[in-house]
Amino acid sequence: MKKESFFQKVYEVVKLIPPGKVTTYGAIANFLGSPSSSRTVGWAMNASHDNQNIPAHRVVNRNGVLTGKNHFYGTNLMEQLLNNEGIEVKNNTIINFKNHFWDPNS
Repeated sequence: MKKESFFQKVYEVVKLIPPGKVTTYGAIANFLGSPSSSRTVGWAMNASHDNQNIPAHRVVNRNGVLTGKNHFYGTNLMEQLLNNEGIEVKNNTIINFKNHFWDPNS
């Protein structure tokens, strides 16, 4: 039996994020029991863009900033996808971030 990779574990968590909600690299790392792996979660998100089943646009930094937006095809695709789900973004930052935050531990 093949052991599930850390990236695969990240993707399984990201698939659980409800539309209209976002979470952070750190929240995912904490949930997976590896709190110092936020950067690795980011690498997993960067590697996921060819998979339409992974809503990578719902993962942002701890301040609600769209730090991964440059890895999306199209200039403002990440922001557009969030807007389509009712999340307002201004200057690459989610407005009312705390209201949209989804904690995988809850």
